[in-house]
Amino acid sequence: MSSDADELPDEADAVRPVSVRTREPVDLVVRIKAEGMRLDQYVLMHLGPDYSRSEIQRAIGSGGITVNEKPSKPGYKVRNFDRLHVALPTPDHDLPEPEDIPLDILYQDDFLAVVNKPADMVVHPAKGNWSGTLVNALQFHFKDHLSRENGVYRAGIVHRLDKDTSGVILVAKDDQTHRECAMQFETRKVFKEYVALAAGELDRDTDYIEAKIKPHPHDREKMAVAGPDDPDGKDALSYYEVLERFRGYTLVKVQPRTGRTHQIRVHLAHAGCPVVADKHYSGRDRLNLSDLVPGLPRDRDEVLIGRQALHAFRLRFRHPRTAAWLEVEAPLAPDIRKALEAVREYRPRRG
Repeated sequence: MSSDADELPDEADAVRPVSVRTREPVDLVVRIKAEGMRLDQYVLMHLGPDYSRSEIQRAIGSGGITVNEKPSKPGYKVRNFDRLHVALPTPDHDLPEPEDIPLDILYQDDFLAVVNKPADMVVHPAKGNWSGTLVNALQFHFKDHLSRENGVYRAGIVHRLDKDTSGVILVAKDDQTHRECAMQFETRKVFKEYVALAAGELDRDTDYIEAKIKPHPHDREKMAVAGPDDPDGKDALSYYEVLERFRGYTLVKVQPRTGRTHQIRVHLAHAGCPVVADKHYSGRDRLNLSDLVPGLPRDRDEVLIGRQALHAFRLRFRHPRTAAWLEVEAPLAPDIRKALEAVREYRPRRG
């Protein structure tokens, strides 16, 4: 999840995460959404910005992390209502600093905000990305008006988007709002809609992709489709609707009904139409004009998009205070529009 594989799942876990800057032991209770996850991955999900997987594995091996008051192993698959006791040292790095980074705020009130996250922005600080994140920007713009439900390193963050995915992301300004929004994500009551430019032509105008997802067996930065009986696989379901067809490309709207890591990217690749410029699942990290115009002189070539062409377009949920439905859209990012306009011009569908 790139460091994406070590970040929070796409939908927030309802377990109250720990305060990451403490030497005091912390107790966690596993909730059903995390059932079947490796113990080291589960702990990393809560402490990821502060500890590496190897550090957590060492802590498990030394007895610093126990399950139901018993020693365990990093590969243990956690179960619903497992009681974890976590005792880890205080991290030695500083708290994230507020940074005056411009934000495109699509909506805000006293309780929450909805932001149009640009591509190439990490959501929260983590190893290798201690500045320039969305959290750094949020702390500058909203100061103390951010939830701490996910700890100070994820202040305000209810759910996440991959670094190179642009679009709508929800921010909570207080802990109660955070908990209520997180519960809507966990119970799948949040309507999420993405737009992707895919390489290839989907067979049907509307359909769904149902395929279990698991961590890739050889590449920790990727996920993979699992067989129906694979115990490591998690159920994943995505509905899609074709918006435009081109020769060799498809503009598609996707509505994920589950929130697995890299779900849309994995599912579209599984369907034979990976997201354009998705380096992990398409094998290419950019779309050039020469890809659309064979024989184009080198001096006329240009990069149309240099990151995965995936955009979180719409988010619809009930406001936790008014109970009114709130729907917020983010216009397509400029690089996706540029790539789409070029595909329309040079790869129109014949007939």
